[in-house]
Amino acid sequence: MIMFDSILVICTGNICRSPMAERLLLKYLPEKKIASAGLNALVGHPADATAERIAAAHQISLLGHSGRLFDVADAHKYDLLLVMEQKQLEKISILAPELRGKVMLLGRWMGNREIPDPYNKSEAAFESVFNLIDMACHHWVQKLGRKLTGKNHDDNDQK
Repeated sequence: MIMFDSILVICTGNICRSPMAERLLLKYLPEKKIASAGLNALVGHPADATAERIAAAHQISLLGHSGRLFDVADAHKYDLLLVMEQKQLEKISILAPELRGKVMLLGRWMGNREIPDPYNKSEAAFESVFNLIDMACHHWVQKLGRKLTGKNHDDNDQK
């Protein structure tokens, strides 16, 4: 099994999707170094208010988040770079071809599914995106060798 001790989650503005994924992964993998950034980040901005509300409804806090710009030198410090969309993967591959081997879609284990940007969309859109991110994070956690238990993770959910 490949060991990933550090993960950088990347989206566009670093105020919606990547902060949600970062905090979910931190919850599931507290022993890992996990951070987020945006390719066109709203630097210094807190998480989007709707993203905060939806995450909080799922017991995930985005408080204290501050938008951070993706930096190639910083990205080299991470074992795994998770992006939301194919175009983000391609952009990073152009910016830093040497990183290509460790850049993957967050939705890789869901048929390479992209996670759409909910920015400026409805609460329902944010809820849908949060659920997609959570599902994708579960897949990554399982691939990284961790068993999830508790709400939304038990086999009992199939009943």
